[in-house]
Amino acid sequence: MPAPHLGALRTTKPRGDRPGVTQSYAALSQVIKESGLLRRTPIFYSLLVGGLVLALGGAVTGFVLLGDTWYQLLIAAALGIIFTQFAFFAHEASHRAVLSSGRANDRVGRLVATAMVGISYQWWMTKHTRHHANPNRIGKDPDIEFDTISFTEESAARQRGLIAWITRRQGWLFFPLLLLEGLNLHVTSIRSLFERRAIPGRALELTLIVVRLGAYVAVVFWFLPLGMAFAFLGVQLAVFGVYMGASFAPNHKGMPIVPADAKLDFLSKQVLTSRNITGRWTGALMGGLNHQVEHHLFPSMPRPHLGRAREIVREHCRSIGIPYTETTLLNSYGIVVRYLNRVGLSARDPFDCPAAGEFRRR
Repeated sequence: MPAPHLGALRTTKPRGDRPGVTQSYAALSQVIKESGLLRRTPIFYSLLVGGLVLALGGAVTGFVLLGDTWYQLLIAAALGIIFTQFAFFAHEASHRAVLSSGRANDRVGRLVATAMVGISYQWWMTKHTRHHANPNRIGKDPDIEFDTISFTEESAARQRGLIAWITRRQGWLFFPLLLLEGLNLHVTSIRSLFERRAIPGRALELTLIVVRLGAYVAVVFWFLPLGMAFAFLGVQLAVFGVYMGASFAPNHKGMPIVPADAKLDFLSKQVLTSRNITGRWTGALMGGLNHQVEHHLFPSMPRPHLGRAREIVREHCRSIGIPYTETTLLNSYGIVVRYLNRVGLSARDPFDCPAAGEFRRR
């Protein structure tokens, strides 16, 4: 079966004489605050940004020194990883996790997202804020809306033609399709800046993105032969797209889908729809996204504190009887692939059945 729906879950009853879930979240928040886990960590983020700038400088130096050689594709792959790490940092700034001032976080996040990564910060903020407010909720979470991939059976059943063919195999095709996600992120975010609505910082973001992307493409085509330049951009965008998708997908895909009319308290809807990823290096690889449960409960918590918060939150969930989900990275990918394949069955052609096909040929 695909991911279960939570329509039947209206409230979560506490055990014994413990307070209700809503009250227990307030108690949990108090423990987290008193433990100092919401305090900013300027040294960590200074070292992180410094390390990323050095890595970027090394990649640029390697690009210049290598010259006309296909080894440049290694530099392209490295840039895909570096830009993704900068995107993780911008994501944390958007949640006010880096600096104490909200405006300062926004300025840093917008600068990094647009001038470094080449993606609209405002588009990301709008989309990601909706996701955090209603993770995996039908009609409200943009991350489960149809975009080549169907995340619900109802969406899969509506697909026709080539898209339906893809949908029926979308689990197996998920990671290959991520090769195009980098390009999709750039195009979608830029297109959003031309929408007919008020968009804070529209002119600034367009200027920064055009300068960033224009200068980047110009340098690549100036230094490299035409075919190699296209290959360089293709590899960089492919690595960026796969890395981004492989970091965000394991956190919610395959977890329960929340019907539009379901009534859930904050603690339940965040914990029940999120999955943590365990492993020694997952924090560095996924930019803190491996602690998805804690990130959703306390979005402004700095990355270095998420591990300690996990211990507190996991014990709290155990004490009040709320399932707390975590698994390894590889296992999470298996869950995502199987889930998408099961959802994709809703797009199948009735004549795919061998017996039915034989009947049709007669």
